[in-house]
Amino acid sequence: MSIHYYSTNRNLINVSGITPFTGLVSFKEALLTGQASDEGLFVPDSIPQLSLADIHALKDKPYRSTALLVAQAFLADEFSADVLDSVVRDAYNFPVPLEEVYPQTFIMRLDQGPTASFKDFAARMMARLMSHCRPQGERLNILVATSGDTGSAVGDAFRGVSGIDVTILYPVLEVSLRQKKQLDTIGGNVQALSIHGKFDDCQNLVKQAFSDPELTKFNLTSANSINFGRILPQIIYYVYAYAQLASAGEQMVFSVPSGNFGNALGCEYARRMGLPVARLIMPTNENDEFPDYLKTGIYQKVSPSRACISNAMNVGHPSNLARFFELYGGTVDRSGLVHLYPDLAEMRRHIFSVSITDEKTRKTIKNTYESYGAILEQHGAVGWAGLEVYKNLTADTHLAVSLETAHPAKFPEEIEKLLGFIPELPASMKGIDGRQGRAIVMANNFPDFKNYLQNNLKIKE
Repeated sequence: MSIHYYSTNRNLINVSGITPFTGLVSFKEALLTGQASDEGLFVPDSIPQLSLADIHALKDKPYRSTALLVAQAFLADEFSADVLDSVVRDAYNFPVPLEEVYPQTFIMRLDQGPTASFKDFAARMMARLMSHCRPQGERLNILVATSGDTGSAVGDAFRGVSGIDVTILYPVLEVSLRQKKQLDTIGGNVQALSIHGKFDDCQNLVKQAFSDPELTKFNLTSANSINFGRILPQIIYYVYAYAQLASAGEQMVFSVPSGNFGNALGCEYARRMGLPVARLIMPTNENDEFPDYLKTGIYQKVSPSRACISNAMNVGHPSNLARFFELYGGTVDRSGLVHLYPDLAEMRRHIFSVSITDEKTRKTIKNTYESYGAILEQHGAVGWAGLEVYKNLTADTHLAVSLETAHPAKFPEEIEKLLGFIPELPASMKGIDGRQGRAIVMANNFPDFKNYLQNNLKIKE
């Protein structure tokens, strides 16, 4: 059965400023347009199922085997088997360590890719799929807002890809020095813009550009997790972890440090595809809009977002909340206005969320290293702290995996302060400090951003 994609805003009739997109698009169309014309996010109209037998058959097989199984489930109608096999072989040529910290409890290290971030998993597959979809002779222009790791992963994945240019927006004061170095020095067909504002401001500039009719001629698309092409690859590593660690039919708990919610959404889709997920834990930093919602039943975005040491999670209104609300029967728009609340009881049954302070994050980094010898950076520490809170509250003894989403060496200042040493750079980052390049500094102002795009983007190959 073919899978089509519809907009999360499709039911917003008679809402000022929104003309609902009520149609269906293919995956290729959703991939190339990024978001719907009504500023809603594309979601699949059906979710393919994976059998437990097929999942368990992946044990001890390379990561690309899991990637191929998930990709075929969603994409077999639109891409040939040869293309999908080529995409996953090329995208996933690095390890995915599952590190046992103590019995039944693991860290999945998603920090071994070319930019040492979990964003590599989605960006590399997405870049290769896009290269197969690009209209012949036309140029694609990718706009991506980043709070740290997304931009460098996307930039690296698309660097040198013919016919595709990338513009990255990041908040000038809220990325680490090493993240800034990565973003500023990709070069070639990738340009970084350093915005005087918050991540949410960067994200809003991108969304305004997508909805501006004067910019449609530039074939704008997104590589943020507003694009379903970013969500699909993030389903894969949950299936992989389960296949490697779980016994037949065993249930698992996943703790996913959560900012813009695309990573956790991958776990939600994996569960709905048949993965035995006992609970999805979604710890946030001090941007606590989601844990507060689960507690009170009232959603209120955090604006402006709070600056925390887990900077990639400094998000006051997560884009992918729209998809979570949709999956549970509700609707929230990009401004954070709730039009229909989802089934809160059902959401609470499957999801646990807690806000982790910077103080708790730092204590977790210290305690985890001193107790177990495991090195976490601040985002992974939020995930681990959330798992600890959940276990203490529930006494849950299920097999558990917490995600480490970036390499500790990306945050040398914080780690040295807490642990007294600087983690060794992974091979992929060696030599980064000597790279040359700089961002264009820009005000948080849409007319200026639009003017930049009109003067710098190309239409034809």
